[in-house]
Amino acid sequence: MSGWEVRFSNSRQLPYFYNAGNGQSVWEPPAELSPEQIRALPGAAQYLSGSGNAAAKGGKEGQVRASHILAKHQGSRRPSSWREANITRTLPEARAIIQRHIESLSSLPPDQLKQRFAEIAATESDCSSASKGGDLGWFGRG
Repeated sequence: MSGWEVRFSNSRQLPYFYNAGNGQSVWEPPAELSPEQIRALPGAAQYLSGSGNAAAKGGKEGQVRASHILAKHQGSRRPSSWREANITRTLPEARAIIQRHIESLSSLPPDQLKQRFAEIAATESDCSSASKGGDLGWFGRG
């Protein structure tokens, strides 16, 4: 027995994987489990059914969910944020900040990516969505 089970995060409205044996929680399926083993986990039928469509994840058909990290610059429409009243960095400086985040995140194993992204967004993003780990929620076209 692997010790893994599927639980549901009320704060993020997403399923996650929990190992009762060691207390580890991860957003991505554990690498050591096959798709068949994942489907057989306790809670999988309840929380992972239809995991490919938005409605099963909390959105509506035709909607997507996204997160982002925003680095504003002095030429931004509103060069201020919750972090900084007057943003003075240049566009190249803002792009360099985002590039460093991309490089940092690209080196992570998939099971750590969502959590680390949310941590970076919470402390580094100039968007108010930082309070939600960069989560913009569900939305449709337009």
